[in-house]
Amino acid sequence: MARRFLAAFSALLLTQVAADNFPFTGYRTAPYLPPQIKITKSGKTDPGYLFIGPRGNQAHGTAALIYDEDGNLVYEGPEEVTANFRVQKLYNEDVITFWAGDMMELGFGYGTVHILDNTYREIYTVTLPDNFVSPDGLPRDSYIDLHESHITERNTLLVTAYNITQHDLTAIGGNPDDYMLDGMFFEIDIATNEIVYQWSALDHIGSIPIEASKQGLGAEYGTQEKPWDAYHINSVELMDDGYIISLRHYWSGFYIHNNGTVMWRLSGEPNVGDFEIDDGAVFSWQHDIRVYHQTEEGLLVSLFNNANTPTDTVDATTGLSLNVDLVNRKVSTLRRLKDSQDVIHSVSQGSYQLLSEESSHVVLGYGSIARLKEFDANNNEVMTAQFGDDNAVASYRGFKCQWKATPFWQPAVAIIRTASDSATMFMSWNGATEYDNWAVYSASAADGEPTFVTSVKREGFETKVHLTGMRTNWLQVVARRGNIPLGTSAMAYY
Repeated sequence: MARRFLAAFSALLLTQVAADNFPFTGYRTAPYLPPQIKITKSGKTDPGYLFIGPRGNQAHGTAALIYDEDGNLVYEGPEEVTANFRVQKLYNEDVITFWAGDMMELGFGYGTVHILDNTYREIYTVTLPDNFVSPDGLPRDSYIDLHESHITERNTLLVTAYNITQHDLTAIGGNPDDYMLDGMFFEIDIATNEIVYQWSALDHIGSIPIEASKQGLGAEYGTQEKPWDAYHINSVELMDDGYIISLRHYWSGFYIHNNGTVMWRLSGEPNVGDFEIDDGAVFSWQHDIRVYHQTEEGLLVSLFNNANTPTDTVDATTGLSLNVDLVNRKVSTLRRLKDSQDVIHSVSQGSYQLLSEESSHVVLGYGSIARLKEFDANNNEVMTAQFGDDNAVASYRGFKCQWKATPFWQPAVAIIRTASDSATMFMSWNGATEYDNWAVYSASAADGEPTFVTSVKREGFETKVHLTGMRTNWLQVVARRGNIPLGTSAMAYY
């Protein structure tokens, strides 16, 4: 049964989490303190690295992070709040993309989308400069919201945005001059940063009436500082003749035609919307609606079914794959992903990622719960990765991506002298994926001719080696794949 919840509890927990601490891992060669990640496997997994953007009650570890399946850090980006950190295709090349900016207590954000190549150089920076109204009335350089940054096959970027708008809310018990959030999305040409399409929910209030929102107004909402969030748009997906958007506060996906009109509504609530759904296709408070294999007769849809809010625990959070019959207007359930040994109630955020059509493996990122899970083709959980305490650390979405990178920066070295002729050496190369061993060289001066000392196998993010019998005071390392050099550190004195 549909229920209305006070807006005071709907802010996605994007900026507030419990005050528990979580363990970090420190290094000699870099000032990083990323959260430790615990990985357990119960079956064969697809290849790939784990991409998350965690944040908790401390600044440490709040960054774009890549881990391998053994729980080792691979890459840490700048210490900033990030979202949607993942690998995407741009001009048929692999790039990594992420949103970075400020998250508002109201559950949205203002920021910029960064696109990096496989050396981690920023090749495009996508912004949305506009005349939006913010809660504090202050202007921002870019108004892209954190919820979506999706590259399309036409090399454009789909993003969401929230604009505070004055609107008559008497129909839901408010006032004629109250304020609410307008749910908007934009398609932006990546190469030129030009807007090629934009859409506003308030422009189509006849098709998406505010009275149908599941989000109650609440006594303290309706001001510019705390506007009501009727829609909560959180994903945008390209369709053949338009777009499909996820409106969390309507428990629905809406198909928006290129001309802006609403063509149909796929609701997770029975007897609502334009489709008859089976019992397995019921969903609520959802995220991350994606579309596959669209034809005139139908399409496949996947989504992350939160089924919970901060004020109400309703059912287990699941990942859903649905067949949408456009001819007969029926929706049937293809997959319903849930780990029966680890039932999760995610009250906000989350993602559903089909890793490949061949394996049919899926990764679910649980948003407000600091976990990722991989499921096989038979819907069995085969991997769980935990990167913090439940409800204490969050990552808006979580992904598993194949990625190859050789950073443009040098490897890093730290040395601790243990005696006059011995030292312990630490070495790392943030973001590098292709090297498997280190070659150590010594020299009598900073500009001296290096002499090979030893080689050592790569061990996780930071490799340690103890050197004895040293007769010089300068050391250098080379990251190699086999005998092929990939990156050379600066000379280091000890």
